[in-house]
Amino acid sequence: MINRLRTPEDVQRFINRLPYNTEPNGDTLRGFRGVVKKGTAHCLEAALFAACVMEQHGYPPLLMGLESIDLLDHVVFVYKRRGRWGSVARSRDPGLHGRKPVFRSPRALALSYCDPYIDYTGCIKGYSVVHLNVMGNYDWRLSKRNVWAVENMLIDLPHRKISRSKKRVRREREKYKAYMAKHKKKPLYYRGREKWTPIPKDFL
Repeated sequence: MINRLRTPEDVQRFINRLPYNTEPNGDTLRGFRGVVKKGTAHCLEAALFAACVMEQHGYPPLLMGLESIDLLDHVVFVYKRRGRWGSVARSRDPGLHGRKPVFRSPRALALSYCDPYIDYTGCIKGYSVVHLNVMGNYDWRLSKRNVWAVENMLIDLPHRKISRSKKRVRREREKYKAYMAKHKKKPLYYRGREKWTPIPKDFL
């Protein structure tokens, strides 16, 4: 499998096909082996899967944490290609999947998630980028157990602040609520969609 998934785009297509892990039997945090065995992943599991696979093809295992005001944070795998940043991600929301490697900085990449993050309660307030080498000898790659230490590390990281005007957040939240009430599905009306990687077919 690792030999087949040679690029971030390959990994994004693979995780797009996986059902989202809603953790019906309790919280999980699986690494590569667990994702392959169970055939499902939530955002952090998908990010760890991507980090493990892409590390074998020369990409450093970098994660970006997106911190939300409602404590429902998001984590994506990030990478740099030809001087620009992109990401690989899985989410329950259509706008929180991967991004093409077109962003000048991690901050610019994080900002691309801001408007799609706004729903009934969510709004990004900060981001962090971490190399998983900080975990030392901890086996986040191939452990058969839940790798809770990764989540704890991400929570403890200092985050760079992102400020959004209250007026804009209020406007986007009302727009989201109105769309959901009318269409009963999550919106895809965001600007900058040309910078997204393809999203799972369930959202189209």
